[in-house]
Amino acid sequence: MRMASSMSATTPLSLSSSLRTNLSSSRTSRAPLISLRVSPIFQALSVKSVRTNFKNPISASASASARMAGQNKKIEKFETEEEVAVRLAKYTADLSAKFVKERGAFTVVLSGGSLIDALRKLTEAPYKDSVDWSKWHVFWVDERVVKRDHVDSNYKLALDGFLSKVPIPPGQVYAINDALSAEGAADDYETCLKHLVQRNVIATSKTTGFPKFDLMLLGMGPDGHLASLFPGHPLVNEKNKWVTCIKDSPKPPPERITFTFPVINSAAYNAMVVTGEGKASAVCTALGKSQHSETLPAQLLSAEDELTWFLDKSAASNL
Repeated sequence: MRMASSMSATTPLSLSSSLRTNLSSSRTSRAPLISLRVSPIFQALSVKSVRTNFKNPISASASASARMAGQNKKIEKFETEEEVAVRLAKYTADLSAKFVKERGAFTVVLSGGSLIDALRKLTEAPYKDSVDWSKWHVFWVDERVVKRDHVDSNYKLALDGFLSKVPIPPGQVYAINDALSAEGAADDYETCLKHLVQRNVIATSKTTGFPKFDLMLLGMGPDGHLASLFPGHPLVNEKNKWVTCIKDSPKPPPERITFTFPVINSAAYNAMVVTGEGKASAVCTALGKSQHSETLPAQLLSAEDELTWFLDKSAASNL
């Protein structure tokens, strides 16, 4: 496993090396316990959960997913971003306990941006000690094609803000291989996922045949993009690949790798976490409350079991 010396707190699997040597042995390794500052958790007071249906038409390639989402989508609204973080911690911890009991593992997919900060309550009491971190397997929905110690790296963001603060075994943190080209890294990541599906670390969707992650923790950009799937880009309609690359991202850096919608929408649970007034317009469009005819990538999000949108008051201000 290879990583820059400045990032020694949690060493991820290098995916190429994982396929050669580590898939069968590294899962039982334990990361050192890290002492954390403890602060009390509190109950969110202003949750409003409502079930809604997609209203806007979408592309044919995602129509099945949209019909599925109409049956199992929730919106939870909170007064503040702090309340969102409190609720998200309990939601994630509850799903961890559920899947550890049912499957003996919990497969979690992270995104970048403000999502990592929204997970901060998981690093505090009671979750720091009560969550079975040894059963977590952590992946990324997308990554920038940069070195893992680069400021643009989603891995570095997650390491600094979350992974270094909880005792997830390093061999169960699956970072993108930063020694490869965009195409090579995408192929390498997909190959590793297929090995983990074969070993039943990652489940398989009986509906779609794509990998079925237990939980994806996602964010959305002000333009309505998620992962590295941007409005109007052809990759939004990719139907076959699990992981692909983009070389002309409208948001820098231009080269990235990303999960595709068939994989994202095959997850058991998807959580879309959006805060801030700057994303209110995209939230309104994505949830079918806008008169705009455009279809945003976030509008195509669904899940096999349940999709939940977590919004603070500012992000939900146009609903």
